[in-house]
Amino acid sequence: MNEINTKAVKSYLHELQDRICNALGREDGHGFHEDTWERPEGGGGRTRVLEEGNLIEKGGVNFSHVYGDGLPPSATASRPELAGCTYEAMGVSLVIHPHNPYVPTSHANVRLFVARKSGSAPIWWFGGGYDLTPYYGFEEDAVHWHSTAKQACEPFGQEIYPRFKQWCDQYFYLKHRAEARGVGGLFYDDFNEGGFDNAFALTRAVGDSYLEAYLPIVQRRRTASYGERERDFQLYRRGRYVEFNLVFDRGTLFGLQSGGRTESILMSLPPLVRWKYAWQPEPGSAEEKLYTDFLPHRNWV
Repeated sequence: MNEINTKAVKSYLHELQDRICNALGREDGHGFHEDTWERPEGGGGRTRVLEEGNLIEKGGVNFSHVYGDGLPPSATASRPELAGCTYEAMGVSLVIHPHNPYVPTSHANVRLFVARKSGSAPIWWFGGGYDLTPYYGFEEDAVHWHSTAKQACEPFGQEIYPRFKQWCDQYFYLKHRAEARGVGGLFYDDFNEGGFDNAFALTRAVGDSYLEAYLPIVQRRRTASYGERERDFQLYRRGRYVEFNLVFDRGTLFGLQSGGRTESILMSLPPLVRWKYAWQPEPGSAEEKLYTDFLPHRNWV
């Protein structure tokens, strides 16, 4: 069988959301609060948020399944063949903002999109990936993150990891600052290679490997002591996260333009953030090392 099976994808996404929330909740010591919601135009979701935990300052793990008759401009601008289609989109998206500046922020997303038009074959694809945004860089963390990503991709072809890694580097890039958001990871979109079963299997491999990639880093850094200097730098760097999500992120634009639930879409934003005018790190400092050694694109494995 290689037919589109949205029921199987939805079941997997529910299970993935449960698994990630359970694991992160155990790590934090607090559970996620859940809001279920419905979208008047069609569909709904489960938003789960953890705020002011022991480990997590703010984290959200969302499931959404929306459908409707008209696609927003962010979808049809680059894919004019989607005009006039009905659509169905489902996915799990998460962002974790820890308290400790030595624990990086992480983001992950896996999703399926299907468009249909009478008399035509469905247009479908998977997308997703995950990326890491450290405030203080550690070589072993970046190597572990990328090694896990590479291992998840390898069963689907030796070219998949370097391709998705490069795509991630290009996507999570703040053009107005000529600066990467973090140390990257995986990103892919419009993926339907090898048929539905293969594309779904790859997406499961990516989703399933997120905890394996992130939790060892969390456990390694969560007890590191920090002071006001490190906290100030964390809040400053979180500004980059906000800039990217509001200016460039496709999922944010699609969600807002398609009438999605605003609270769920913007839950990815950090609770506290700081902008400073023309700030520069001190030469030779750990803060400068983030810019010189970790943000420039490089091969970690």
